[in-house]
Amino acid sequence: MGYVHDTAMSQYIPPTLFHYAGGTWAQAAAAVADAIAMRRTPAAATTMINIPIVLPSNSVALKGAYLKSIQIDYAILTAACTSVTAVLNKVTRGADTADATVAVEPSTQDLVAATDAADVDDHTLTITLTTPLWIDHEDYFLLELTCVCALTSELDILGAVANFTLRV
Repeated sequence: MGYVHDTAMSQYIPPTLFHYAGGTWAQAAAAVADAIAMRRTPAAATTMINIPIVLPSNSVALKGAYLKSIQIDYAILTAACTSVTAVLNKVTRGADTADATVAVEPSTQDLVAATDAADVDDHTLTITLTTPLWIDHEDYFLLELTCVCALTSELDILGAVANFTLRV
């Protein structure tokens, strides 16, 4: 059996897999034909979206997925948001009878939260890990996207893409 070390892997994560907290959400057709979206009804409020980063993990060191960055595709329609901010959370599973622990994984986002990421437009927000890491079988990742919306801000979430190296 051969050895795989592919440094250019990507995994699409559909918006129907995300968890939406705050606001009224519905499945919708995206502005581009044959594409899907989750649409937030306009209202002045803060909404939080949790995006599970679904990648292969491994119990052997330096194998599985080596997470490097995540891109989120979304559109802000009608009125700009106050801010759009992403935080990457690393969740370490607890043993039987123990709680999981959550820690913020150091990362940066390429669009300025209060301006570029929040204006009326189609966006691809890239979150880059400060130090890329191998995903251990005891851990999983949730990217938390917080959108502070104006009264008439309509938000379409189109999906995400995780970029990683795969080693098996």
